[in-house]
Amino acid sequence: MGKKIKKEVEPPPKDVFDPLLIESKKAATVVLMLNSPEEEVLAKACDAIYKFASKGDENKVTLLSLGAVEPLFKLISHEDPIVRKNATMVFGIMASNSDVKKLLRELDVTNSLIARLVPEEDVIIHEFASLCLAHMAVEYTSKVQIFEQGGLEPLIRLLSSPDPDVKKNSAECIYHLVQEFNDLHVEALAVVANCLEDVDTMQLIQQTGGLKKLLSFAETSTIPDIQKNAAKAISKAAYDSENRKILHEQEVEKCLITLLGTDNDGVKTAVSQAISAMCENLASKDAFGIQGIPQLVQLLSSDNEEVKEAAAMALANLTTANPGNASSVAEAEGIEPLINVLSTKRDGAVANAAIVLTNMATQEPLRLSIQSHSIMNAIVEPLQSTNSQVQSKAVLTVAAFGCDADARTELRNAGGLEPLVKLLHSRNEEVRRNACWAAVVCASDELTAVELCRLGALDILEEINLSMGRRNHFSERALDKLLDNDLSQKYSQLGYLSFSNIITDSFYDYGQVKPGVKLLSLEELSTQELNDRRAVILVNIKPPEVALTVEEKLQDLVYGRPINLLPSSTFRKSSKERASAVVSPVDEKQESSGRPSSLSKGSTREKGSRKGKGKKEEEKPKEEEEFQIAPKIQEEVTLEKLPWLPPFDFILLDYINDASKTILPLATTKEQVVALAQFVAGNMGGPIEKDKLHEFSWELHISEIKFEQKCNVIPIGKIKKGTFYHRALLFKVIADRIGVGCTLVRGEYTRAWNEVKLVDDSPQGITGLLLPPQVYVVDLMYQPGCLMKQGSAEADHYKLI
Repeated sequence: MGKKIKKEVEPPPKDVFDPLLIESKKAATVVLMLNSPEEEVLAKACDAIYKFASKGDENKVTLLSLGAVEPLFKLISHEDPIVRKNATMVFGIMASNSDVKKLLRELDVTNSLIARLVPEEDVIIHEFASLCLAHMAVEYTSKVQIFEQGGLEPLIRLLSSPDPDVKKNSAECIYHLVQEFNDLHVEALAVVANCLEDVDTMQLIQQTGGLKKLLSFAETSTIPDIQKNAAKAISKAAYDSENRKILHEQEVEKCLITLLGTDNDGVKTAVSQAISAMCENLASKDAFGIQGIPQLVQLLSSDNEEVKEAAAMALANLTTANPGNASSVAEAEGIEPLINVLSTKRDGAVANAAIVLTNMATQEPLRLSIQSHSIMNAIVEPLQSTNSQVQSKAVLTVAAFGCDADARTELRNAGGLEPLVKLLHSRNEEVRRNACWAAVVCASDELTAVELCRLGALDILEEINLSMGRRNHFSERALDKLLDNDLSQKYSQLGYLSFSNIITDSFYDYGQVKPGVKLLSLEELSTQELNDRRAVILVNIKPPEVALTVEEKLQDLVYGRPINLLPSSTFRKSSKERASAVVSPVDEKQESSGRPSSLSKGSTREKGSRKGKGKKEEEKPKEEEEFQIAPKIQEEVTLEKLPWLPPFDFILLDYINDASKTILPLATTKEQVVALAQFVAGNMGGPIEKDKLHEFSWELHISEIKFEQKCNVIPIGKIKKGTFYHRALLFKVIADRIGVGCTLVRGEYTRAWNEVKLVDDSPQGITGLLLPPQVYVVDLMYQPGCLMKQGSAEADHYKLI
């Protein structure tokens, strides 16, 4: 019987690990597998990471944060071709991320990638290695590394690869590397620009010849980026005064003028900005003028808004405080393009164009030339801008051209005063200040001043001047200027009339009012019922040439003849002579003509009966016929609203005529002032002793005049007992008419005085010495004609109650 033998199976070695199938859904776990010594694990891990990275940029960042790049870098040189291929594929995908690319550059992976481009490698490795290099070749540092490590030659060889992706990636990488040649200059210029900001470095570059080489290179290069960066380098350097001096010595102006002719908007913009920066050097400003300005003027018509703005800014800097360059702009036919720029939508261009036009306006021929192009019409739109810089420069332009009457009329008709008034409200201090200055200039004529007041300028300026924070010299000047066209309001509000404020007819002194309170018109005040308020003092010697009565109109209509007004010679007669002249000239004429008198109480029939019975009966029907139509005519005339006119002051006219005859001929201003003071005092109650001033009953006298006139407004000539403010007003009125300069100042309560400027005599023994004029206060009350030096105790006492 055979014996069955059982075969025993040998157990596996104790040091061998049984195969383990791992399924992981965590990227961190797979990244750890990149450090495995097993090739199969490495290959599978790389493949999994490639698929994960391909899904998006966020996954690439995740892998970067998990530290996958460093082990992958080692694996692209692994001896196993599959591991090597898979690792290279991951690099090709991940290199598109800028953060990954930065780390690859730090790890200096380019040498290992270039080694993968050899013909022996798999085409897949060629594809992804060239892709990774193409991503990295965008950066300048990597370009240098690729060149230095001999990467260009294998890339060129791969252009003949049968694989289209390899060709594409290699061509793209080579393209970036070829741009290296020029881009390095661009980058170098950017570095140089930073260096040129430092004065010591600038001097060192100049001493070594580097600055001259830079300018020459920029001037001769045809690459726009190089030209642009060179101009930017000059701009940065030019912010320092010492650097500007060095650049000027190297004739930087010639380089920049040459670059202005470049057919590239970016270069034109950068060069224009460099010119602006160099304009801080006065010699450079002159150097740019002849050749640079015509080119800049041409750029104002560019379709590129940045170019237009940069050119306008350069011209603004070139023409500031430089009349020669301002003239060059006009000679280059720059006026029309500049005005056109005012209507563009780019704020910087509009503001700078306004500056150029303002700079040009300092020369009258240029100002008139610009005015002929309707500058005030064009400036209305910038005045309505919401940009504070545009607003500020626009109102300065208004101020520059507003000195011309035609320009003010144009601005008024174009509706420019309304936005100007609105800018007085601006919260921007510069805008508000400039708007006030423009208002000062525009208020030079009555029509514009009245329109400004109608639009609320006076109220706004009063409000501004009440604020310590917003008030400024220009706001005060603007308010004063507007009030110059209404001296009655000015004197009531400010209590002061200057030497240049000449009192004219229809002026009235209402008394002191608070800021913002508007005076009633003279007509309104005259028609009020009598009251116990301070009397309103009127100044008016305008002949009532249009103040025809209803009777005179009736006479004119009935007889078809012009009315004989009082001849001008009548106003030169005395009050008594004029009283008879009012009746006699017309009566005499009527007696010779047989026509009725409009100035007598009697009727024509009464005159006819007085003249006697010799009148023919046949004349009666004609006479009766004339007066049959009279009631109808009178009714028509009565219906007409006659214009109100202030009463004529015959006595004041006498004063002025007398002063013209007796005071005006005096040899010196001092003699005229003294004589006028005595004349005024003599007609207003004479000298008053200080301790008896309370006995001087001027108040009762004024009340009597008001009652007599049945009006609260009384002509100043009627006042025979006048106190300080009556006398000071009369002195100012007569002084203004005969050409003696003086002020009118209101004090407390009834006080007012006049100031005059007189030149003192030269010290004894010294001849020909011209001394500055001194201000004196004129005594009109106590010692009429006494002159008290301003600031003296005597003058101060005169002003006090």
